[in-house]
Amino acid sequence: MTKAAFSFLPTSVFAVATTLIGTQAIAQSLTVSSWVPPTHFIHTDFLVPFAEQVAQVTEGRVTLNILPAPLGGPAQHWELARNGIADITWGNFTYEPERFIPMWFAEFPNAGTNAEAQSVALWRAYEEYLADDPAFAGVKMLGLGLFGGGQLHHGARAITTPADIANQKFRMGGPIQERMLTALGAVPVAAPATRAYEMLESGVIDGSLHPVESVMNFRLEGVLTHHTIFPNGFYDATFFVAMNEGRWNRLSEADRNAIAAITGEVLSGAWGRNFDQQHPVAVEKLTAAGNSFSDASEELIGAVNAIYDDMVADWIVAAQGAGVADPAALLSFYQASYAELAGE
Repeated sequence: MTKAAFSFLPTSVFAVATTLIGTQAIAQSLTVSSWVPPTHFIHTDFLVPFAEQVAQVTEGRVTLNILPAPLGGPAQHWELARNGIADITWGNFTYEPERFIPMWFAEFPNAGTNAEAQSVALWRAYEEYLADDPAFAGVKMLGLGLFGGGQLHHGARAITTPADIANQKFRMGGPIQERMLTALGAVPVAAPATRAYEMLESGVIDGSLHPVESVMNFRLEGVLTHHTIFPNGFYDATFFVAMNEGRWNRLSEADRNAIAAITGEVLSGAWGRNFDQQHPVAVEKLTAAGNSFSDASEELIGAVNAIYDDMVADWIVAAQGAGVADPAALLSFYQASYAELAGE
């Protein structure tokens, strides 16, 4: 269209066009890569509501586009966010244990079974002790979480004593779980949780480590029929929700402030509440399916506690080597925060 042609357009048209151009310049869509199927509760009950909240608090200027397929495997999701391949991702620090040594303390036994309290306590500990740690550089941390205590699950019999667990092959997901199983005389087999069913069916493993909800959500109730419960958790896993730092900085100050108000401790709490809601549902469904639940014996709990003490001592040395100034204070801060939040 020529300049002369523009002169014949009404002033109101120019006003509308200018408004649309301004809106398009402000509105931003952020890509979210998630590695669970859209039927999983992390997608339906956590990511989708979060996306809706972001749109609401930014008055539609920022929207989240949860991709229909992940841009990489679960272990790649930190790097996907750090490198800006995706704007926002979530994932498990356990997949890169040597990189995230500062986070090990929250994956040890006895981290707690109240996932909301755990997740908020972890966020507070991160802000107090780890926010400037180089291991977390390149992303804007939006939330942190735990899943309320992983437990022991077996396909054939109850595991309640150290003698029961000896020589049994258990699928596990990381070095902390590996050390615990080895120290208890079991045989650790490294594999992602998504392979548990086929490994149990083929006899490669006898049992597997999961939070109770995962037995239900991975549909393992027919192959993992005996569940051993530790009152403070046998182990745990630390998760992140992270955004590319550069992409975060390109948002307007108003939108950053709006999103900050619904992330951090708030988003971490929402993560934990979802797991807390899933656990009793899983217990009910697994019981209805004929599964059995047993408490770990005092002897087995004592053996795990002894391993825990050794793990903490070794982690303090490793964390100091990784640049954490006072690992013991970090652990104590987390434990005190959890106890306060959980009402213990």
